[in-house]
This record gives sequence, C-alpha cells and structure tokens, in this order.
Amino acid sequence: MRAAARRWGLVALGLLLVSVCEAHEVRPAYLEITQSDATTYQVLWKQPTLGNLTVHIVPHLSNGWLERRPDSQYVASTFEIKKWTVHVSRDNQGPAGCRVTIAGLGFSAIDVFVQIRMLDGHNVNAVIYPEAPQYLIPKHPHFEVPAYLVFGIQHILTGPDHLLFVLGLVLLVGNRPKRLLTTVSAFTVAHSLTLAAVVLGKVSLPPPFVESLISLSILLLAPEVLRARAGESTLTGRYPWALAFFFGLFHGMGFASGLKALGFSRENLIPTLLSFNFGVEIGQLAFIALVLATVRLLRATPVRRWSAAPLVPVYAVGVLGAYWTIDRAAVWLTGSG
Repeated sequence: MRAAARRWGLVALGLLLVSVCEAHEVRPAYLEITQSDATTYQVLWKQPTLGNLTVHIVPHLSNGWLERRPDSQYVASTFEIKKWTVHVSRDNQGPAGCRVTIAGLGFSAIDVFVQIRMLDGHNVNAVIYPEAPQYLIPKHPHFEVPAYLVFGIQHILTGPDHLLFVLGLVLLVGNRPKRLLTTVSAFTVAHSLTLAAVVLGKVSLPPPFVESLISLSILLLAPEVLRARAGESTLTGRYPWALAFFFGLFHGMGFASGLKALGFSRENLIPTLLSFNFGVEIGQLAFIALVLATVRLLRATPVRRWSAAPLVPVYAVGVLGAYWTIDRAAVWLTGSG
C-alpha cells in the first residue's frame, strides 16, 4: 500500500510539473539591415505572431529610418514581416553609431536578433534582451560573442523537452563516465547531422510530427530507467548510445526549426550553423555538469533522505513525456498545428 501511495505521489508531482513547464521555446524577433549600394539600405523586421495575434513590439532607430510606414508588410507562416528601403546621401555613415530601441520588448519574453551587413565587410550580429531593450550599433568592428552562439545556448536551456531527454540519458547510464560520454556523443553527432540537413534544405518533415517523436523519446526513456534500476537487462540498457543516436536525429530537426525561424543569411551559412550548434553543445554540457554535480552533492549530504527520492526525476521525465506526446500527437493528427 505504501509503495503504491509513493508511486501515485510521484505521478502527482509529475503532473504538477506539467502545469509549470511548457515544452516550447519563445521564437525570437529579427532585425536585419543590409547595405545594397553606397546610398541604399534594406531593412527587414520579423516579429512572431501567436495565432491571429501579433506580439506588440516596435523597432526604432535613432536616425529615424523606421519612423515611416514600411514599404511592404505581410504575414508569412508565424511571423509578421515589414520591409523598408532607405536612401541616404553618400556622406551618410549609415547605421553605425545609431541606437536600436525595441519598444514594448520589456513586457515580453522575446529576444531580438540584430544582423547588419555592410559593403565594406563591417558585419554586426547582436542580441537584444527584454531586460535591456536597446543596443548601440558600433562605429568600428570589435569582438562580440557571436549572436548565434548565444542563441544555441539559449535554445537548449529554454527547451525543457530537449533537456529532459538529456536528463533521461544521464539517469539511464548512471555513474559510468565512459558509457555516458559515448551516449552523449552519439546524441551530439545525430542532432548535428539533421540540424545541418534541415537548414540546408536536404530534409523536411512536418514540425508537429517531429515534435511528437521528440516527446515520445522522452516518454520511452522513463520505463527504461526504471528497468535498469531494477537490475533488468534490456537492449536499450546495453546500448544506450543507439537510442540516443536514433532520437537525436529528431531532436536535431527541432533545433533547426529555431535556427531557420531567424531567416539567416545564406552568405554566412556555415559560420552561422557552426556557431549555433556549438552553442547547443555548450548548453547541453553545462546541463549535464549541473545534473552530475547535483547528484554528487545530494549523495554527500549527511541527512536522512526519502527512499523514493531517486525516482522523482524518473517519474517527472515519464509524466511530462506522456503529456507532451499526447498533446503534440493530437496537434499532428488533427492538423491544427
């Protein structure tokens, strides 16, 4: 009776996590300024929409370029897009030294990516955050952390579905460093392959289908972890790297959806792809390090622990995986996504 009560308690805890943990990332907005010739600039603004609603954030440049109606405005996919063509005199310094301000950004959970490409090779990539909705465009080139590297780190650290899969892999492998390294490496190789394939346009699957498989990968890990803890020998337990590689292919497609949403430049495709993927790896390794450090800390704590405590993360993985699988499969099957 007590064992059953503990199990239902763990399930209830998992359901509580469902209410506070959403399995999606907030899509970023995108501001691009491209110099066409000595006196002409093209400005592109993309902001995410939520259904039929548009997030109310407005870009401003201190030189006044965006204070008139855009030359074109339309909605494509899940973004509202505005474009301006700006003509200036030959002695105009362009956007260098101007301040970008995103009105309303502080009341949202959206980041804004800024990309500026000049004919003289002076390119700028930056991220504007809600807590600091302004950015001063530098007059001269200087070192900045690549924006796509930052986005890669954020993309995985704000994606609980990806993190839960990684957590499940850590729980499945346990305290076996060599096997953990092999498993995580297989996951990395797999999602790197499909990330590149999707971005390059070589592979394309419906996003709701991909998201359903990502959720299913999380759900399938939970019973495998429980079997491993019970001492059962399973194919997944013996070859966790194979499971990590297979489902890593679909996680890579999920990563690619966030990168493609920015409408990155084809001219900088390879550096962009490498920066983003490297950022994903940094975030993934940081999360694994945090999990391992937490486990070690808890084991070293000289207090009496609840006997079922080690099962809490396993049930959290299982319940959240089941919830997201049902939710996303429903979207895919009904075609409402």
